[in-house]
Amino acid sequence: MNAPAAGPHLPRLAPIDGYGKGGFRLAGLSHRGSLLCLPSGIWAWPVTQVIDITEATLAPAFAEADGLGLFLLGSGNERWIMPAALRLRFHVLKIGVEVARTGTAVSTYNILLGEGRRVAAGLIAVE
Repeated sequence: MNAPAAGPHLPRLAPIDGYGKGGFRLAGLSHRGSLLCLPSGIWAWPVTQVIDITEATLAPAFAEADGLGLFLLGSGNERWIMPAALRLRFHVLKIGVEVARTGTAVSTYNILLGEGRRVAAGLIAVE
């Protein structure tokens, strides 16, 4: 697996209990910064704004494509249209992708995770 270098923040998926103030609360833990929620666990994600979202920063998600049905991208407080090349990469790997503001992406992620869906998310932290 091509996981982020720092190791998982949490070695399993978990619902996001809260977000804001530059981070997230989940599974009784607090994390400052953005998150990448994958079947292999929840990872710190070195993305602080949508311009940081590239094939390289999404590589860990692409590496777990077989376990994913939908990837939710929380774009912070701004709307963002994913570049066609990145959208095509998700399509080729047969992963659905949706982009929304982080708050909406967190809510959708929690619902789908609770339903047992094959969901993952990249969530940009917001203040």
